[in-house]
Amino acid sequence: MAIESYDLIVIGAGPAGEKGAITAASFHKRVCIIEKGHDVGGAVANTGTLPSKTLRETALALSGFKARRLYGVDLSLRREATLADFMYHERQVTASERGRIMRSLRGYKVDLYRGAGAFEDPHTIRVSGGADGQSSSNGLLLRGEKVLIATGSSPLRPREFEFEDDRIHDSDEILTLAHLPKTLAVIGAGVIGSEYACTFAALGATVHVIDGRDMLLPFLDQEVSRALTEAMERLGIEFHWGQKVASCEAPKSGQVVLTLTSNETLSTDGVLIAAGRSSNTASLNLAVAGITPGDRGLLKVNEHCQTEVPHIYAAGDVIGFPALASTGMEQARVAMCHAFDKSYKSGIERLLPNGIYTIPEVSMVGETEETLKTKGIKFVVGKASYKQNARGEIIGDETGFLKLLFARENMKLLGIHVIGEQATEIVHIGLIAMLTGSGVELFNRACFNYPTLGDLYKTAAYQAMLRISDQPAGAAGEAPSSPTT
Repeated sequence: MAIESYDLIVIGAGPAGEKGAITAASFHKRVCIIEKGHDVGGAVANTGTLPSKTLRETALALSGFKARRLYGVDLSLRREATLADFMYHERQVTASERGRIMRSLRGYKVDLYRGAGAFEDPHTIRVSGGADGQSSSNGLLLRGEKVLIATGSSPLRPREFEFEDDRIHDSDEILTLAHLPKTLAVIGAGVIGSEYACTFAALGATVHVIDGRDMLLPFLDQEVSRALTEAMERLGIEFHWGQKVASCEAPKSGQVVLTLTSNETLSTDGVLIAAGRSSNTASLNLAVAGITPGDRGLLKVNEHCQTEVPHIYAAGDVIGFPALASTGMEQARVAMCHAFDKSYKSGIERLLPNGIYTIPEVSMVGETEETLKTKGIKFVVGKASYKQNARGEIIGDETGFLKLLFARENMKLLGIHVIGEQATEIVHIGLIAMLTGSGVELFNRACFNYPTLGDLYKTAAYQAMLRISDQPAGAAGEAPSSPTT
């Protein structure tokens, strides 16, 4: 059988795979990409990031959620509705993204093979099951000088749940619900579980969140975690902390009954299990390539996203934390620069923003108060509330805030934490400041448009400057509150 040869073979056409492919192609390398799914774009475009965030925005718009505070009018939906009623915009967004990816691959002359890829040897990939006629019944063989594994991840499915029941869902299929549930149990208060809990609560569902921990998203600054918890409770979400599901009963009719480890029972119309994800590596035949996956199929890589086999790289969810679309794209770019000896990128930037699309949004980058205290680093806090910001007043956000953490020694910016409208956008101002090694003086000099949420940085910086002037030289942490300027 003839073998087609490439400088790079990419397995998986999600965000990491696409960016890796076009990065190598931009270096004038011959590149192909293998995708076993019906559509390109991976979970980001088809089942996860874009669909869920689009549904969130649609929920906010059609439920009149924002208008309730601005105008004092409740425009909540008064009729039975299916999830499909809300998915028109989602279908437009995901179709547009898939179209963009296809145009990108064609523009860079990347060959696309439909089917499942698996290693025949460290340099050879067999493609089978293709739907576009490019794969023979025995499989098409491709040979690559370099290989990038970007196969993503899939939701874990605990055995105690009957996923064949149309009321029980994982996070990849929750958007296929036939009807909007009036009550929903979310198992797992991680990022995915929290985001969906907020969206369905905004659509009018009574939502229960069950988690074995004792706080929400513990990697967040604790003040932000508490604020988000309170905001979600105001949405009507009920948390069941320190609890796990002991049993799940799904009779043919009626509600699903969950029994928790405390013996409390919950009866709900739907259940979403958001209990983590595992890497999609089981079908890759990694052993013949010399790669041994770790727990949950994770691939171990070095700072260049290189596996233990030097010419094979991996990026995105398949290598685990932070498992974000944005970080997967960067990892793939770094991998390809290393693979083809280009100096544009030498490693993954240590400062990576985290965006959480709950209601309200949360975003952060850098240190938290807790990590700074653990490290013994003296710091100063500057805060600015949306309520005291003109743009915040205009949009009706009364609870959001920006929190900046500065090193007391030189007032360099060490951490940014935002909760509120457009938090995932606002954080980028602070991110750029941190990447340039800047501190409070940058925000003192900067003139922000008015009224804007960007002006929160000026207010927070001035508060920190006032605090440092009032703070004893040996103090660590936050000084007593000073008036904001």
